[in-house]
Amino acid sequence: QVQFVESGGGLVQPGGSLRLSCAASGNIRRIYSMGWYRQAPGKQRELVATITTGGNPGYADSVKGRFTISRDNAKNTVYLQMSSLKPEDTAVYYCNGRQTWPTIVDYWGQGTQVTVSS
Repeated sequence: QVQFVESGGGLVQPGGSLRLSCAASGNIRRIYSMGWYRQAPGKQRELVATITTGGNPGYADSVKGRFTISRDNAKNTVYLQMSSLKPEDTAVYYCNGRQTWPTIVDYWGQGTQVTVSS
């Protein structure tokens, strides 16, 4: 099993910044990529950003140029730096770890609320 501890959510004004952190523990050797998803009220959970063990990032079009994902392998921690935040970024953000071998398994954190409002 893999466990995540997320932190860094909160309330921020439009145009502001926040940094989310996700520390992984447990059987993390099988985790190929880590990332962040978000779910707004009444909407499906959607991908925000991912990063592989090799450090290759990927982003949803809606956050490109505003969000940056990074990882510290020594600390087994992934970060999401969010800038130029918009009200539509308001959601619960979930940390995700994906195992790809021998089977695909997704592990999830408990979620952290991000609210962008004036």
